[in-house]
Amino acid sequence: MSFDGTGYLLGPDDGPQWWLLDTRMNIKAATGAFTLIEWSAPEGFGPPPHIHGLEDEAFYILDGEIDIECGDKRFTAGPGDFALLPRGIPHGFVVTRGPVRGLQITTPSGFEEFVAEAGRPATRPGLPEPSVPDIPLLIAAGQRLGHQIVGPPPGPPSPGRS
Repeated sequence: MSFDGTGYLLGPDDGPQWWLLDTRMNIKAATGAFTLIEWSAPEGFGPPPHIHGLEDEAFYILDGEIDIECGDKRFTAGPGDFALLPRGIPHGFVVTRGPVRGLQITTPSGFEEFVAEAGRPATRPGLPEPSVPDIPLLIAAGQRLGHQIVGPPPGPPSPGRS
């Protein structure tokens, strides 16, 4: 998706739709200055801990809840919460109450290229079937696009978490 500088309006289901790992990514904007994605993920999902070398990443949570690790900080983000994850700092999250739905902003843009390279076009509404992450694909796409995987995907949520 490229921005031609003329402006546009997208409806709720408009924009390229991708499945990345167990998430759904609806790319709303990729302007050069930033990327905006509406995303959703099931309870228990978490990407492998990683570092963005080129982009700052932020989440605004609309529904659900995620536990975030960013460097040595820990946050729990729910509806209406905003979390900033600066470039160069290892981070990850786990969906602890889901499905989660939120807005993801990366600046500058470029994350949409990672989504397209490591993901696949969504073929129906909703989330994809759960799958084992293709770590070699994530590592290779990340190396080309300035991301580094720094650990394994998180395990299932701890007992007693809702």
